[in-house]
Amino acid sequence: MKSILITGVAGFLGYNTAKYFKASGCNVTGIDVLDIAGRKNPVDKFIKDYLSLASLADIGNEFDVIVHCAGSGSVAYSNELPLDDFERNVTSLLLVLEYMRLHNTQAKLIYPSSAAVYGQREDVPISESDPCSPISPYGFHKMIGEVLCKSYGFNFHLNISVIRFFSLYGVGLRKQLLWDACDKFMKNDKIVCFSGNGKETRDWLNVNDAVSLIYRVAEARDRHETVNGGSGEKFSISNILNTISREMGKQQQVVFDGKIRPGDPRHYHANISKARSYGWEPVTLIEAGIREYVAWYRQNR
Repeated sequence: MKSILITGVAGFLGYNTAKYFKASGCNVTGIDVLDIAGRKNPVDKFIKDYLSLASLADIGNEFDVIVHCAGSGSVAYSNELPLDDFERNVTSLLLVLEYMRLHNTQAKLIYPSSAAVYGQREDVPISESDPCSPISPYGFHKMIGEVLCKSYGFNFHLNISVIRFFSLYGVGLRKQLLWDACDKFMKNDKIVCFSGNGKETRDWLNVNDAVSLIYRVAEARDRHETVNGGSGEKFSISNILNTISREMGKQQQVVFDGKIRPGDPRHYHANISKARSYGWEPVTLIEAGIREYVAWYRQNR
């Protein structure tokens, strides 16, 4: 791999992907409507623009790999603004696929999808061959994106791989459970309330492991592979909150309201045997990852 295009490069996954590919000796181009402000620039060329066929064509390069990180990553947001979520997650991908079809047929596309495509599942490891039955607009939009990838791969002979990421976390993420929990523990003296009952389980993958998986999949030349991106381990929400509380030196009582938010499954963890077949292995233990996150939160809140 020599030349890489990353859409949504100012976002959490895009920024960390750019850093990893740059450190691996690749020439990295990034496009985003947001600036990479207050951070070390991880790209050789940055285009500040909205995604469109024109903005992509104007870049003028033929890339070896395209990683499409642009889009929304929130189930709650998709429930509140489903049309906007569709445009961010489906329309933006379609623009990239059309750009490849018209201008860059030799590139390999990596599409970061989501475990949300699986929908509600029993408390067992989820394999890529399991049926998709999403329960949120976000999950449906990611599933539509996967269908588009399959269509363009089949009809126009494009090289595309899909990675279904589970719960990504890591330094730099200013939303979702870890950020919200750190905020609540910092601001409250006694009782801290969370949704659900605390027994819900998730498969947490550190962003450093996520981008190393993207790199491994990008190196392979297989066409239209779908791969789970997870740690292969499950942790209850209570366990995660207790770890955060301990790392923050807090002793607040945690209370759960018993309410499951629309679109949130009770259990998710991945069978990662296919990801391991790429010679990849997650290396960040959850305790170490949370410790690093809490230290970063304290410096950047």
